[in-house]
Amino acid sequence: MSTLDHNEPEDEKILGSHGPKPEEVDASAGYEQTDVRVTGIVVFLTALAIFVAVAGVLSYGIGKVINARMNQEDGPNTKWTTAINIRELGNLPNNPEMQHKVAELTKTFPTPRVQTDDGNQDVADLHEREDLLLENYSWVGQSQAESQGKVRIPIERAMELIAQRGLPVAPAVQQQPLMAGDSVPTVAVPLTNGFARTAYEQDQATARVEEGKQRQYPQ
Repeated sequence: MSTLDHNEPEDEKILGSHGPKPEEVDASAGYEQTDVRVTGIVVFLTALAIFVAVAGVLSYGIGKVINARMNQEDGPNTKWTTAINIRELGNLPNNPEMQHKVAELTKTFPTPRVQTDDGNQDVADLHEREDLLLENYSWVGQSQAESQGKVRIPIERAMELIAQRGLPVAPAVQQQPLMAGDSVPTVAVPLTNGFARTAYEQDQATARVEEGKQRQYPQ
């Protein structure tokens, strides 16, 4: 059974029976006349301090457990595992003999090595080896016996022979009748042969030409 009194003023409905009634509040001073309760602040600070202390103890204990587990698996620290302050060592003296040995090891280091020119020199060397095969006579095998008398000829001479003798004609292939919607495929002639010197090789060729001019016409 509801005990709400509909005749009760609206202020009393909002504040309830425990709140101060409007007639009990003295607003003549123009400011709050009651002091701040220190009990709530003290309780909050005390709980915060206890929480921080408990978290610190737990973190310290967990760190101890982890370190003990690591020492158990890795063994005790030795001179090889102990951390060293590098600043105490100072700058190491320059040793020309050590630098010479490092340079020798770098030159004799097996491939593949770290490329310092983005592979441009490797591509240039590959094209030079290909040019030797394309522009000179050579045996197909390592020796005349292995090649069985086969000789590789320069590509220019090969093109001249093909222009004179022509290519062997392949027998005509019998094609089946096309189905509806099919068409005979056509092969487009490429604009180039697919080979071009890299910019690195072009720069090298230009530098060699300039060097030859300077030797021929010294200033």
